[in-house]
Amino acid sequence: MRKPHLATLAALPLALPTGAALASGGAEESGGAVASLVTFRPIVVPIIDSDRVEGALRVEIIVEAADAEAAARMSAELPVLRASGVAAASEFARLYASGFRTVNVEQLDHDLTAAMQAADPGVKRILIVEVSAKSG
Repeated sequence: MRKPHLATLAALPLALPTGAALASGGAEESGGAVASLVTFRPIVVPIIDSDRVEGALRVEIIVEAADAEAAARMSAELPVLRASGVAAASEFARLYASGFRTVNVEQLDHDLTAAMQAADPGVKRILIVEVSAKSG
């Protein structure tokens, strides 16, 4: 059975300008409030092993904000959030990533969420749209 909500979520980064906040009518509603989403350019960090660059970890994310006000604030302060995301992805790549094995997306999601929530308490959760680790 097809899951149209996943296809819609995957197409979202193409439809939105980078850093745009969006009140998503198709998103999960809680108590009548519509979730707010903030898109990011893909985060690409090197995979380093034994002081050599062994590949690259690439992750595309969308941040779900607690409310529309938090989404607007995040969009205005996008470089701060992006820096915390890049730092968390770099640390994850250093510790866990390899171009020769599957990326532990659950761990990556946990690390990115913790880092971005520390940078901005309005971050509700991180939605990982696409992730890859390539060697070479």
